[in-house]
Amino acid sequence: MAAEVGKKEEMAKVKITSKNHVKPCKIIGRKECQLVTFDLPYLAFYYNQKLLFYKGGEFEDKVEKLKDGLRVVLEEFYQLGGKLGKDEEGVFRVDYDDDMDGVEVLEATAEGISVDELAADEGTSSLKDLIPYNGVLNLEGQNRPLLSVQLTKLKDGLAMGCAFNHAILDGTSTWHFMSSWAQICSGSNSISVQPFLERTKARNTRVKLDLSLPPNPVESTNGDANQGPQLREKLFRFSEAAIDKIKSKVNSNPPSDGSKPFSTFQSLSVHIWHHVTQARNLKPEDYTVFTVFADCRKRVDPPMPESYFGNLIQAIFTVTAAGLLLGNPPEFGASIVQKAIEAHNSKAIDERNKEWEAAPKIFQFKDAGVNCVAVGSSPRFKVYDVDFGWGKPEGVRSGSNNRFDGMVYLYQGKAGGRSIDVEITLEAGAMEKLEKDKEFLMEV
Repeated sequence: MAAEVGKKEEMAKVKITSKNHVKPCKIIGRKECQLVTFDLPYLAFYYNQKLLFYKGGEFEDKVEKLKDGLRVVLEEFYQLGGKLGKDEEGVFRVDYDDDMDGVEVLEATAEGISVDELAADEGTSSLKDLIPYNGVLNLEGQNRPLLSVQLTKLKDGLAMGCAFNHAILDGTSTWHFMSSWAQICSGSNSISVQPFLERTKARNTRVKLDLSLPPNPVESTNGDANQGPQLREKLFRFSEAAIDKIKSKVNSNPPSDGSKPFSTFQSLSVHIWHHVTQARNLKPEDYTVFTVFADCRKRVDPPMPESYFGNLIQAIFTVTAAGLLLGNPPEFGASIVQKAIEAHNSKAIDERNKEWEAAPKIFQFKDAGVNCVAVGSSPRFKVYDVDFGWGKPEGVRSGSNNRFDGMVYLYQGKAGGRSIDVEITLEAGAMEKLEKDKEFLMEV
C-alpha cells in the first residue's frame, strides 16, 4: 500500500510548464463541415484519450519536431484545428477559420517517472496526469480545441497524451491522423493517404439537436466512476500463442449450419464475454449484452474509403442469458456474436440511422446494455507503427475517459505478431475474480 501511495505522489509531480497552440502552415480560409448521424450520438461522450510513450532523450528537440510536423499535417486534417459550431438551423458542424486557436499543445515534466514504469503499469490511474481533458465532454468542443496534446518529459523519454473530440472522429480516423503526423516527422514531404473529408457522402440527413452543457460538465455523471460501484481498470496481455489457442478452441467444434470459421476477433470476444460474465456471478436467468463498436466504412452503401475522416461506426448489440453463455461450449457465444456482426449490413445501418433521426438519442454508457461487455478500438490499428523518427512506442494505452463497467479496448500487442493487449474496466469485485482466473489468463 505504501508503495502505491508513493507512486501516486510521484505521479502528482507531473507539472505543466507551458501551453501553446499550433495551426496549419498555410492559409486555409473558412470551412464548415456538417456533422452527420454517425457523429452526433457521441456528443455526450468524453474526449477520446490516447497515450503513447517513447524512450530517448533530447526532449526539447523532439517537441519542436512534433510541432513542426503538426503544422504540416494540419493542412490536410485542418478540422482538428477547428471548433464545434451550429448552423442557423441548429445542426452541429465543425467550423474552421484561420483566426481560430488551432490545436492545443501542452508541455510538462515528470522526471521521476521512467518509460519502463509506465510500460509495466497495468492500471490507468497513474497515466491520468499525462493526458489532457480528463472528464471533458465532447460538447465542450464549442469553446475548446478539438485536439489537445500533452508532451511530458520523463526520466528517460517522452509521453505523448492526446485528447481527441470523439464527436468528430473515430478510432480509424484517429490512427490515420497519428500515422500521417509520424510520416511528416520522419521526413516525408507529404502524407501518403489524404483524409476524405466529405462526411455527407456517408449520410446527408440534417438533424437538429438542442443540447446544452450540464452546469458542471466536468462533474457530469455519464459513466463517472465516482457514481455507483468502484471500478477498476486493468491491461491483460495475450501472446500470439494464447490468441491462437483461444481461436482454435472456439473453432474445434464448428457449427453444422455451414457458417464461416470464427475470426480472431469473434474468438477473443467470446473468451472475454464468458469469463467476465463468470466473474460477475450472475444468476443463470440474468441477461448479458455483448456490444461491439463496428467500423461501417465497408458496410455502408456505397462503401466509403478507409480514409473517410469522421465517425463511421455503429454499436452492434446482441444478448443472451448468463446461464446459456456459461453452460454451452464457446462456439455458442461466438456464433451469437458472428451472426450479429454479419447481420449488420447496409440495410441494418440505414434502418438504425432512420430510427435515430426520427427520435435522436444521445448515447450514454448505460445504453450499452445490462451486464454488458462492450468492445471498442481494434487490434487492426497499427499503433506500434507510429514512429516519429525516434523509434516505435514502448507502450500505447487509453486514458480514463469513456470507461464504464464492461468497457473493453483492444490493441495490437506490444509483443507483435498476432498478440493482443486487452484493457478491461470492471466493478472491483469482478475484476479481482477475473485476474485470478487462470483459464481467462490462458495459464492452464
